[in-house]
Amino acid sequence: MSEDKSRPPQDRPWESGWAPDTTRAPGTRRLWLAGALALATITACATAITVMNSEAEEAESRAAEPTTLSSSAPGGLISFATPSATGTPEPGADRPHPSPTPTPSASTATPSPKPEKKAPKPPKASPTPSKHPKPPASTGISIRSVNFPDRYWRVSDGYVRLDQIGSGQRDDATFKRVAGLSDSSCYSFTTADGRYLRHRSFVLVANSDDGSSLFRQDATFCPRVWSRSGTLTLESVNYPGRFLRHRNFQLRLDPFENSRQYYSDASFQIVSGLG
Repeated sequence: MSEDKSRPPQDRPWESGWAPDTTRAPGTRRLWLAGALALATITACATAITVMNSEAEEAESRAAEPTTLSSSAPGGLISFATPSATGTPEPGADRPHPSPTPTPSASTATPSPKPEKKAPKPPKASPTPSKHPKPPASTGISIRSVNFPDRYWRVSDGYVRLDQIGSGQRDDATFKRVAGLSDSSCYSFTTADGRYLRHRSFVLVANSDDGSSLFRQDATFCPRVWSRSGTLTLESVNYPGRFLRHRNFQLRLDPFENSRQYYSDASFQIVSGLG
């Protein structure tokens, strides 16, 4: 019978002749427990994945089965019709109804665009012939400016200007008024040598009559009486709305302007001839 030897302290197993038991491998129980835990974990994960896949397939199958398929769904989309009160879906209930076209009324109608501003119209001339100033009964007349009363129409180098008249220039500032070449109710003016006053490129000049219709119209001016008594302005017969006026003392045919300056420059007085 072997002798019983007391187990030495664990920190000194070699003392007293004691040795550890080597018949069983160390840690076997722990290995078995770890293996069982790993197997249980794998089994639980596989079961959870299987359940989740099954639920997803069931949800997809429910979503892919509509209760009512509308044949009018645009673009191949599935539309679900709303059942009527009797339980039967009304045909075309899923179609959008077009909104009615609004009828324009006095309050909602789009206002028409405002017309563009037109050029100012000259004041209407007096229709009474007696108000037209008559030239004095003499061999000739002269035409004086209203806003420059010391200046008269005068032919200089073929052009008609507004000049102060010297002693040797009186014949150039004296004219004869005759019936209009294009309209007998209007005026034409001739010089001492038989030329006519006409507009050319809208500038008043003295030219000989060439017998053309254009010349007769260019040499005809209709008197228009405006506000001031004893004065008149002369409108072109072939360019209505353009009046004779002086600008830089040159007689021109300019379109009407509703301004005090234009009224003054286009107003003249017929007086006795200076020549």
